Amino acid sequence: MLTATPSFARVIHRHPVPTKLAPEETPAVPLSAIHVLGDRPAPFALDARAACMIDADTGAVLYAYNEHEKMQPASLAKIMTFYISLDALKAGKIAPTTDVTISENAWRLSMNDTVSRMFLGVGQKVAVNDLLFGLMVSSGNDAAVALAEYLGGSTDAFTGMMNDKAKEIGLKESHFNNPDGLPDEGEFTTAADMVTLAHSLVTHHPEAIKYTSAKEFTFDKISQPNFNRLLLHDARVTGIKTGHVDEAGYHLVASASSNGMNLLSAVLGAPNETKRMTESEKLIDWAFRTFVSYRPDLKKSVPAAIPVHDGVAETVAIGPDGDAAFTLGRGEETKVTVQFEPAMRYMDAPVQPGTQVGDLTVLLAGKPQATIPIVTKAGVARAGFFGRLGQKFSRML
Repeated sequence: MLTATPSFARVIHRHPVPTKLAPEETPAVPLSAIHVLGDRPAPFALDARAACMIDADTGAVLYAYNEHEKMQPASLAKIMTFYISLDALKAGKIAPTTDVTISENAWRLSMNDTVSRMFLGVGQKVAVNDLLFGLMVSSGNDAAVALAEYLGGSTDAFTGMMNDKAKEIGLKESHFNNPDGLPDEGEFTTAADMVTLAHSLVTHHPEAIKYTSAKEFTFDKISQPNFNRLLLHDARVTGIKTGHVDEAGYHLVASASSNGMNLLSAVLGAPNETKRMTESEKLIDWAFRTFVSYRPDLKKSVPAAIPVHDGVAETVAIGPDGDAAFTLGRGEETKVTVQFEPAMRYMDAPVQPGTQVGDLTVLLAGKPQATIPIVTKAGVARAGFFGRLGQKFSRML
């Protein structure tokens, strides 16, 4: 499973063997308890305690069960640490080259062989960019603490930032007690919240994939493969993060892209490392075979312009106010139609950009699915007296 590394690099293996094995079997989930988009029959049950998958472009839930069951997040908490770090980068509070001095607290985690780490040294100065790769590829608990202390002043203060961010983006079933996800009483999340977190992350920070998709990371001559082994097995997968604690089992929040469709999934509480990978891949493969993200060409159904009376221009360009994407069953694209419903035949100057002139309705098999406003794409000033007089004369002819 290891990729080639430079001859000088020392390869560190994955998670240490847990002191207590996770449950070998997860009770089967009845197919009737699984929710599939469009009330389709559930295709299969997964060997995991909970799961949730969405179309990242539309937000449609494709597959879910026990998605609101609370459990320990383990290293999935690092997704939030990562998110806040990217926020700080975007706001200019830090730069990728900003050096972070490693504290004794972070260093002690790097010396703990029962947790994942990127092997930071006390007093060492490490660039933020390296810490982010160490966080998301090596799942470094030491990297999480180093970033938290730098951005929050302390891990406790940073944890407050994590919970504030959770409320901001709508996580209603999660609470974090530390930046690394090491087990602590009162810490929990759900599959639904983890998908919501991942969705917000990739929406606000598309650059996140640069870190989550890296297959390995070498720091200080120590090379480690990504804990997300699915990256090595499926070229469609682009991240995001694994997690494991004995109490909850093995987790994987994954992102995948193929043929214009983007998926986000959370498989929580699998019985072992292999199962969290194979069950996630089973879900991803089914979704790509079953659904499509469809974007109808809205402009084809809308006139390019609308007449303007008494303006310095005789017409103004119009078009959809935004885009439209729909999750459809594969093959349903032919059932989509688009209808333009104008609110006026012409406009009187002056015309302001963004003025609504009608609606575009998207229908599936004749049933409305969405309405998109059609607006002016520019402004048109009112013509002078003689200009208006000339236009009025022309309209009379």
